[in-house]
Formats: sequence, structure tokens, C-alpha cells
Amino acid sequence: MDWTRREFGKLAGAAAAASMLPRAQAEDSREGRKIGWCIVALGRISMGHFMPGMKESRAGRIVALVSGHREKAERQAVMYGVPDRAIYDYENYDRIADNKEIDAVYIALPNGMHAEYTIRAAKAGKHVLCEKPMATSVADSQAMIGACRAAGKKLMIAYRCQYEPVNLKAISLIRSGAIGQVQAIESANGFNIGKGEWRLNLKMSGGGPLLDVGIYSLNASRYLTGEEPGEIRANTSVVDHDGRFTEVEENVGWTMKFPSGILSSCNTSYGADMNGFYRVHGSKGMIELSPAFGYEGIHMRAHIWGQPPIDMPSPQHGYEQFTVQADYFADCIRNNKEPKSDGEEGLRDTKYMQQIYKSAGLTRL
Repeated sequence: MDWTRREFGKLAGAAAAASMLPRAQAEDSREGRKIGWCIVALGRISMGHFMPGMKESRAGRIVALVSGHREKAERQAVMYGVPDRAIYDYENYDRIADNKEIDAVYIALPNGMHAEYTIRAAKAGKHVLCEKPMATSVADSQAMIGACRAAGKKLMIAYRCQYEPVNLKAISLIRSGAIGQVQAIESANGFNIGKGEWRLNLKMSGGGPLLDVGIYSLNASRYLTGEEPGEIRANTSVVDHDGRFTEVEENVGWTMKFPSGILSSCNTSYGADMNGFYRVHGSKGMIELSPAFGYEGIHMRAHIWGQPPIDMPSPQHGYEQFTVQADYFADCIRNNKEPKSDGEEGLRDTKYMQQIYKSAGLTRL
């Protein structure tokens, strides 16, 4: 069964009505000014994905930048119409409190800096959309939640796959019983990391591929089952002794047993390209997303007993996942709604990753 964009539109509409695919209201920008975003850190994900996505936003606009590289910030400011006075560095970051155009910050810093700049943003009176992983410790994650609550500001963790239509369709099929009782999940996500990446520095990253790309498999296992894992067992390894992995592990493999008895087996690596996939095996069929976690090109194939095969590529292209995510958060801000992927969601994954490391004999998070 092939799916057209029209059929996807119907799916998205139905999902929105069922609160599975929250979307910012189309009339947001007409009812009042757009939500003003401050981009914290001008790196690959912000300049290459989030910021271009904001050009298509119907509910938000970029009004400020934070960077340690003034010339880079000035070039980006010209592209997005940001005035020079709204360019900040990390030393004067707290001055965002004085900029009334800023409603929310998008934090795309290295993992080890998430907590500090989230807490400072909350104290400055700004809502926060923070990239995952939420933080590099359970204590920091809890402090982020506490700071945002004390300031009366929203905190959302950027689990964009929870708002992506093909992942949502997979959840819908599972919840409907289409593939019967789920028995097992397989998932893997990884890439071959280059030398000198900040992700190989333990202080900046908090750990190896688990925090970076393995978290996708962890979070997917949870949203696909709708359950929280109980027993967790794990191992780590370093295969390539080429100097890259002196501080963090190269590979992590773990299994989780959920209360219903579902077993999930996951692997993540900084030594191999894994395409970022998952397979869900049920008593009446199987669902596979490959790739499952990419910025675009997500593709589902499903085989259900007695039904034609399902072949469903994502209707989203370019930067749409980031646009949808930002507009959803804008809707939460405007209508005082708690984000689905709030700070508590990020904290849960941080605690589970801590358990994975503990099972593997490492003290992290």
C-alpha cells in the first residue's frame, strides 16, 4: 500500500485531533506577533537545520543570536534580519533578559553546557527548547526542571521524532493492535565519528554514542511500547584502538524488558554507520522504519497478516521536522500547555541511560 501526500494530510489531521500530532495553530501569526527565538550556539544543527526551518515557521521568527564567534554571528544575523544589538556572546548571555523580543531560546550547545544555559535562560525569563540529551547528569536535569518551574517558563526537550508523522503512524498501528501483541523491538543508530570531535571529550559530551545517537533507540522503545522499561542489561566496548576513544566508549549494546514482557535490543556506535532503524515484531506482523530517526527520508514498511504491505515514505522534506517542532512549542507557549516532550521526559531518559552505564560497569550521568 503506497501512501500519497493527500493521504498523509488526512493522517496528520486525524492525529492532530487525537492529540498525537500537535501543531501550532495556523492563525498564530495573525492573532499576534510571532514567538521570538534566540538561537544559542551557531553549529551544524542550528545553522544547518533549525534556523532554515524557522524560515518556514508560521508561529515564530529568529530575533537574537548567541555565539562566541562574532563574525559568524554577524553573517547569520544578516540572513535572518537580526539586529546587531541582539547578538550576544556567552559572557553577556544574561542580558537576553532585557530583550523583550525574545520569548524562547533554542539551545544547541554541547551536552555538557545544556544545564547552565537552560538555567540562565529561565532566570532571564525565557522559555527553553533544549536539544537532547537533556543534560550530562540526573542532578543537572533536575536542576533544569526546577529552574524553569521556579521561573514559570516552559521547558521542552527536542525529541523531534515524537512529532514526525511516520513515527506517529507506527505508534498508531501498534496501539490499534494491527500487528497484534508486540513481542520484541530491535533498534540501532550510529556513525563513524571523526577525530577531534567534541563528542569524544567526556566533559563536553557526558558519554559516548549512547547520549548522542543511542538515545533515539531508547526513546523510540519507550514511545512505541507506551511503557517504561524495568530490567536493563548492557555492555560497552572499544574495537578501534586508534586514539579516538580514550575518554568515551565506542559501542554500547543494551536490552530492556518492559512490564508487558516486550523485549527491546538496542545498539549504538561511533565506529559504524547504522542507518538509524527500528523493527517492531508483533504476533500478527512487523513494522520497520529505516531510516527512522533522520532529519528527512524517514521510511516505514509494514507487513501485517492478511493485508497488503504498507510502504510509507515521510511527506516531510528539508527542514520541516524542525519547523513542526518549533511551531508546536510556540503553541504550547501561547496556550499555556505542557509540551509532550517536557523536562520530565528528558529526565526519564537520563535516568535510563545512567542505568545502562551502571549495568555496563561505568559511573556516568
